[in-house]
Amino acid sequence: MELIAKRKNKEIYADNDTVVKLYVEGYSQSDILNEALNQSRVEEFSNLNVPRLIEVGKLENRWAIISEKIEGKTISTLIKEEPENFDKYLNLFVDVQLAILSNEVPLLNRIKEKFTRKLENATNIDENTKYELLQRLQGMKNHNKLCHGDYHPSNVIVKEDGTVYVIDWAHVTQGNASADAARTYLLFSIDNKEEVAEKYLNLFSEKSGIEKSNIQRWIPIVAATQMTKNIEEEQEFLSKWINVVDFE
Repeated sequence: MELIAKRKNKEIYADNDTVVKLYVEGYSQSDILNEALNQSRVEEFSNLNVPRLIEVGKLENRWAIISEKIEGKTISTLIKEEPENFDKYLNLFVDVQLAILSNEVPLLNRIKEKFTRKLENATNIDENTKYELLQRLQGMKNHNKLCHGDYHPSNVIVKEDGTVYVIDWAHVTQGNASADAARTYLLFSIDNKEEVAEKYLNLFSEKSGIEKSNIQRWIPIVAATQMTKNIEEEQEFLSKWINVVDFE
């Protein structure tokens, strides 16, 4: 197998016409099975192009999720190769996100419930801030839109014929589109791409018809849930976002 990516808790390999996510030994069995279940639900109940789930099992005592390999280039790669076409690919990126959000997939976790659990169990956020964020979260509108949860250009593959596939559904939920957009905005910002983050936010707001202020109200909440992952190099950056009381 060819190693194509390495993360904190997993390695990703290409193996002929499949992709193998191989998790570290001792990784949560329930999390593995939940990710596979979520991917299969999106594949079954949405109108999106999603890699087929092939197998869930163990390789040398490590859990693995095996999916169909999609041949093509990610939007992230295309932007690097063709910087002059940045606007074209950012438009495609937002259009695909809106296509995702146009779907409803029953039985997925609800984003407000997931975020509530994360915030209530957080140990690195002071109690006053936690209370304010939970109050804001409870006041957010309940929706049933399909939210990818980790939507960034590396998770969108464009095939040679122009067909677009969306990969990595580990964090998918159902809920408010503004929360998913806030998550994408934050991912750009964490990656030191503040200018791209602002362009994305303006374009998403324009194309979706959602006011920027609605998305911005989610950003402190999303930043706090990201803080609960305890990624050391992100903590200082994220702490600035969770202390933002409100956006004008």
